[in-house]
Amino acid sequence: MGVKNYQLRIWVLRTFLVRCFFLCALCYCSLGFAQTTPKISSAVDTTFIKIGDQLKFKVTVEVDSTDMVIFPEGQTFSPLETVEAFATDTTRKKDRITLLKTYALTQFDSGSYKLPAQRIDINGKGYFTDSLLINVATVPVDTMAQKMYDIKPLIQVEKTNPGWWKILLVILAVLALAAALLYWFVFRKKPLTSAEKEALLPPYDRALLELKKLDNSKYLIQDEYKQYYSELTDIVRSYLEEDANVSAMESTTDELIDKLELLKDAGELELDKDTINQFKNILRTADLVKFAKSKPPTNVALQDRKVVEHIVVKTHEAIPEPTLEELMAQEEYQNELARKREKKKWVIAGTTAIGLLLIAGIALIGYYGPIKVWDTISGHPSKLLLDNEWVASSYGYPPISLESPEVLVRQEVEIPAEAKANIKDLQTFLFREDKSFLTLATTSTTFTQPVEPDFEKTIDQLLRNFEAKGAKNIITKQEEFVTVSGVKGLKTYGSAKFKVPDSEELVKGKYAILSFGGKGFQQQVLLTWEDGDTYAEEIINRVLSTVEVKTEV
Repeated sequence: MGVKNYQLRIWVLRTFLVRCFFLCALCYCSLGFAQTTPKISSAVDTTFIKIGDQLKFKVTVEVDSTDMVIFPEGQTFSPLETVEAFATDTTRKKDRITLLKTYALTQFDSGSYKLPAQRIDINGKGYFTDSLLINVATVPVDTMAQKMYDIKPLIQVEKTNPGWWKILLVILAVLALAAALLYWFVFRKKPLTSAEKEALLPPYDRALLELKKLDNSKYLIQDEYKQYYSELTDIVRSYLEEDANVSAMESTTDELIDKLELLKDAGELELDKDTINQFKNILRTADLVKFAKSKPPTNVALQDRKVVEHIVVKTHEAIPEPTLEELMAQEEYQNELARKREKKKWVIAGTTAIGLLLIAGIALIGYYGPIKVWDTISGHPSKLLLDNEWVASSYGYPPISLESPEVLVRQEVEIPAEAKANIKDLQTFLFREDKSFLTLATTSTTFTQPVEPDFEKTIDQLLRNFEAKGAKNIITKQEEFVTVSGVKGLKTYGSAKFKVPDSEELVKGKYAILSFGGKGFQQQVLLTWEDGDTYAEEIINRVLSTVEVKTEV
């Protein structure tokens, strides 16, 4: 019996231990499963908004750090519209992370809308948020202060001119200018100068003309015999080389005389012995004058000039007359050669100039981009203002300091009768560029009593002025604005369709109103510019970065 009792006890103990083991394992598995299960929650900051207002929809997901989470993207919140999906905020705690995704949603029609459940994809498995009911209320309109109008019927409007004809006109003007320059410098037959006409004369006529010019010179009067005989011998040498085909320019006196005698003996040049001897004497006299500084009498020099002319005439008579075909061929050849030289010169010059312009244009386009280069050439009004020498100045009292492309001009503003009891002084300064739809204005107001300024009232009045001038679809936002020196103010900004001056056309633009002030005074800066004008955007950003105000009166 004792053995059986002992075995029974052993069996009971073993059964208890096995059950404990399975219970611990079950608890461990349950704990591990709980730790790996994602936790998802969602909420909105409000369930009641006005038309056009925004609400924040937040989704919080708690998962393991190794899990892959994909949040909904795009317009998945219909009938509500997604305004913006903010960046995901991540918080880590040991091996778990918490992801917070925020969406800005809106609706432009009144009513009750169901925000549908959103699918969160975690490791390929879908989890859904709770659906919510959102109420959108209309904005109450005071029909006593704001008139109500019927919806206007559709009307047929003319298609706006995109301005392509201006670009085409500029291109045609450039092509016309290039064609005119090409004709003027390349294809136009230019009248010959006196030197060019002289160069085209036959050698005999040119030699006689040069001898006459030598007669009119003052070499002999000024005792410049070396220059006189140098030109005298060069004239006859050049003539012999061109007309008689004798290499005379580089030959010495003896070599030249020997060549003439050989031509005479061969019957190719019918010159008598006396003419050759006279020419020989003149050449030797010239050598003495040029190299031995000899100075013959003036009558001898004049006689030598006559002898040279006689030699030229005799040589011309001794040369066989060319045939009519030879003369025509030679004249046509010379004319054609002259035209080719002239044309080649201008073609090279024109090609070089065009090449330089192309290289410069390509370099400018590559560095600045085609849009900036075109805007510079065409004179974009906003770019001209941006590149202008800016002016830093203070306007009004209390002063508003800023930098602007042009000086703001004081405006004569009459204070309304109903406001004179509250406004002591009103000073306004303005700069407007209608072509670029750019407006820069400052207003400094001092009150009769030390009261805080009512920014909302003034801003509302400015927006009413926009409407009075034809502005449509005005959208308004507000945020804090801080100057470089740390002065805080209110920035009211947005977009609208503004009316073009002296026209019924509307252009999409932007505006910004800076409001500052304290007890007894108010300062405001008004800026308007065309939407999409990058140069105007740079101007506005520069102006905003330089605005400074005085905080005390």
